[in-house]
Amino acid sequence: MTADGILLEELAGRLGEPYRGDPRSRVSRVADLVSAGSDCLSFLGDRKYRHHLAETRAGVVILTEADADAAVVPVVISRNPYLSFARAAQLLFPEQPVIGGVHASAVVDATARIDCSAWIGPTSVIEAGARIGPRVFIGPGCIIGEGVEIDADSRLVARVTLCHGTRVGKRALLYPGAVIGRAGFGFAKDGERWVRIPQVGRAVLGDDVEIGANTTVDRGAIGDTRIGDGVKLDNHIQIGHNVQVGEHTAMAAMTGISGSTLIGRNCTIAGAVGMAGHLVIGDQVHFTGQAMVTRSFPDAGSYSSGIPAMPSAEWRRNVARFRHLDELSRRLKQLEARVALLSAAPGQEED
Repeated sequence: MTADGILLEELAGRLGEPYRGDPRSRVSRVADLVSAGSDCLSFLGDRKYRHHLAETRAGVVILTEADADAAVVPVVISRNPYLSFARAAQLLFPEQPVIGGVHASAVVDATARIDCSAWIGPTSVIEAGARIGPRVFIGPGCIIGEGVEIDADSRLVARVTLCHGTRVGKRALLYPGAVIGRAGFGFAKDGERWVRIPQVGRAVLGDDVEIGANTTVDRGAIGDTRIGDGVKLDNHIQIGHNVQVGEHTAMAAMTGISGSTLIGRNCTIAGAVGMAGHLVIGDQVHFTGQAMVTRSFPDAGSYSSGIPAMPSAEWRRNVARFRHLDELSRRLKQLEARVALLSAAPGQEED
């Protein structure tokens, strides 16, 4: 965080947005409208919280022009308050610069190439032939496998594992427990036994990719698994071997993508989505939470599946009826056939 915060006039100037109120109003931290104090920056992104504007004590609120008249404190006016708040928060809480060096407890192979401006943290391991670019931050307990390449300004927070041959682009951010480039789940059946298929491809992450805690990206079986520029993966996601994820697609937690599925650009995949393998998902496709995706969706749009929560008694009744669906279907077909006969011969009863 900046030592003494930022003035309203400077904040608005750096955001490129107009403001109203005392230009000398200063904010140094962030908070929601209800709990904010006079040194806090807040925002209104959902109009159902508009009534809080009359009572908030925030130093500055970011909001739209349509809501500005309801505010009793200085404001920054934005077409997209949530985005402007994100950029303002980055100004208040800038990332600390990386100071180059290697911790005494780190283990670094003699053939690894590490830029002098990169940091290798405590107990981290850098294996043979690895290449670490400028200003890369390798936090404590990370394992960088043989031949791994990490480009400039990427950050591995802690306990990240990059298996051999993995490639990481510029400005990537990987959170604790992420495992990139493990062998994909590939086996052939030999009678009652499974025979492992060697996974000889790589895992390749583009620029500005973020990987959440305990998320895994498998290496390709033959070709590469590729995560495009700007992709954001939440915690606890599984990406199977040879999956291709297009640029600026975002996935929420607990999602699983089976092998060889192709996902387009600018998609959103909500929490706990399950996706079968060898599918093609087009650009601008959006799946809502817990969708079960078993076929390709090449066309842009929003898609849903699954059954929403309901009262337990209602759910039990529905489950009981579900057991009889096949019988009900047969009876319905019989009734339809009878109706068809009666329609064909009006006034005559069936034998």
